Amino acid sequence: MTSKTKQRISRILLWVLIVVMAVWMLFPFYWAINSSFKSEAMLAMTPTTFVPREPVTKDPTLYFRNYEAVFTNQAFLRALLNSTIVAGTVTVLALAIGAFAGFALGKLRYKGKTATLYVILAMTMFPAIAVLTGLYAIITNLGIPPIASMIITYLLFSLPFTAWVLTAFFRELPTEIFQSAQVDGATPFQTFYLIMLPLTAPALVTTGLLAFIGAWNEYLFALTFTSIAPDARTLPVIIANFPSQFSMQIPFGEIMAAGIISSIPLIVMVFVFQRRIVAGLKPPLLADLGLTEAALGR
Repeated sequence: MTSKTKQRISRILLWVLIVVMAVWMLFPFYWAINSSFKSEAMLAMTPTTFVPREPVTKDPTLYFRNYEAVFTNQAFLRALLNSTIVAGTVTVLALAIGAFAGFALGKLRYKGKTATLYVILAMTMFPAIAVLTGLYAIITNLGIPPIASMIITYLLFSLPFTAWVLTAFFRELPTEIFQSAQVDGATPFQTFYLIMLPLTAPALVTTGLLAFIGAWNEYLFALTFTSIAPDARTLPVIIANFPSQFSMQIPFGEIMAAGIISSIPLIVMVFVFQRRIVAGLKPPLLADLGLTEAALGR
């Protein structure tokens, strides 16, 4: 077997693996879309169909009343607004506080920095269920509203991750940039805000998107904190307890439609920021930052 033949076989096997992985990951989402366009009778058909079909004629057809039920459901629309407020606030606060922490831990020198990093890392290891009871008792005793309690709780989990990732990114930035700014008379805050922060845009987008997804999809704390406040429920809680409008049993079609609608903002954000996300997953290089050795005075 020649080397070209081996390379061709390896390439074919690689593409087969890529196709299998793509089907494995995309099929659940396709099945959710397929089910969202089916009526109760269509969902009960045996054998099941890979496209929506009339139970009698077997003709392909789309059933839109599931989406009608979702968009006319006031509880769902209110949950959509609640999720937007909670996830957006958590993302902004996590990036604002995490960026300061990442800069301090990555570029500044002070006593106890290593211990601080270990504390931040340890905070990411606590399972959510382990702190649920304590947090619920504290929030109940303090009388914190459900929306604010979810924001505070989600920050406890997203902020350590954000600070840790941004610390690694700030640490990889060339130290010469920081030193040159100090020589020019810039304060540490000016160096951070005007020079360092714009260079970390890819990392900010990546960590911000992950923080947003985590807050958008969180279910356990949202279910607990809104158990006696239905108006404050977020999308995962509403979808799990979706009230039926056109179905006589569990509204699987309406639940699938609600799940598809709630996934659209995340998909759009990923497609819009995909280049910055990829750039944020690797440490910055001089070429990526548009800098050269001559520009740094070497």
